Amino acid sequence: MTLTETSSDVRRPVRLFRNIAAKIAAIPMILTALVVFTGGSIWTVVYSFTGSKLLPKEKFVGLAQYERLWSSSKWMIAIENLIIYGFCSLVFSLVIGFVLAALLDQKIRFENTFRTILLYPFALSFIVTGLVWQWILNPDFGIQSVIRSIGWESFSFDPLNNQEIVIFGILIAGLWQGTGLIMCLMLAGLRGIDEDIWKASRVDGIPAWKTYIFIVIPMMRPVFVTTLVIIASGIVRLYDLVVAQTSGGPGIASEVPAKYVYDAMFLSQNLGQGFAGSTMMFLAVLIVLIPWAFMEFGGRKRG
Repeated sequence: MTLTETSSDVRRPVRLFRNIAAKIAAIPMILTALVVFTGGSIWTVVYSFTGSKLLPKEKFVGLAQYERLWSSSKWMIAIENLIIYGFCSLVFSLVIGFVLAALLDQKIRFENTFRTILLYPFALSFIVTGLVWQWILNPDFGIQSVIRSIGWESFSFDPLNNQEIVIFGILIAGLWQGTGLIMCLMLAGLRGIDEDIWKASRVDGIPAWKTYIFIVIPMMRPVFVTTLVIIASGIVRLYDLVVAQTSGGPGIASEVPAKYVYDAMFLSQNLGQGFAGSTMMFLAVLIVLIPWAFMEFGGRKRG
C-alpha cells in the first residue's frame, strides 16, 4: 500500500464526519420529506383508484373516480378558473414586479420605505387579504360607492358578484399580496448585475429598455426561474383567497381545484373523489417542478 492510498483512506472518514452537526440537524427534515410527503403522496395516488367514501377502503374501482372527476362541471369550471388566474397571475406578477424593481433600482430617495410598503401585503395571510379585498370590492361601501359619491353615478364595479369576471376580482387580491415578493426577488437580481455593464451600454448609446431586454433579463435567468416556480406553486395552491372572498360563488363561478378537493373530502365525504382531484393537482406540480429541476441541475451538470 502506497503512502497516497493510506492518506486517502484516512481522509475518507474525515470527510464523512465533516459538518456532522448540520447532517444530524437535517435528519428530521429528511425523514419528514420521505415519510410524510413521499409516503402521503403515494397513499393519495393509490387510494384515488378506490371507492373510498367517509373512510379509506381498499375497494378498487379503476379509473371511475377520474371519469367522474372530469365529467363534473364543477371541476371543469375550477380548472378553467385556475388556468385564467394562473396565466394572468404569472404575466402580471412578473411584469409589475420587474417594473417596480427597475424603478427602485434607480437609487431613489426613501427606497427602503417604498420597498417596505410594497412588501407589506405579503406579510398578511391570504384570509386577511381576501377579507380586505372583499370589503374594497363591495359595491355598497367599496370602490364603486366611493366613485359614485364623487359624482360618477353610472360607474359600476362589482366583480365578486359577476359570474363572468369574478375570477379577476380574486386575481386583483392575489396580485396585491404577491407582487411585492416578486419585486424584492427581481431587485436582488438587478443589484447583482455588474455596474460596468450599465456604464458600457451608456457609452455605446444603447437605450435603457434595450439594455434591460437584451442584456439584463438574460443575465437574470436564475432569478426568473426561481420566481416562476414560486408563482406557479402559489397558483396551484389557490384556496384561501377564494374562500375568504367568494366561497366559490356566485354559484360555482369561482371554484378552484383546491376547494373542489376540500369540498369532496370533508363536505361530500367522498375521499376517493378528493384523492383523484389531489392527484391531478400533484401532477400539475410535477409538470412545473420537473422542467425546473432539469434546467437547474441538468444544465449545471452539462456545464
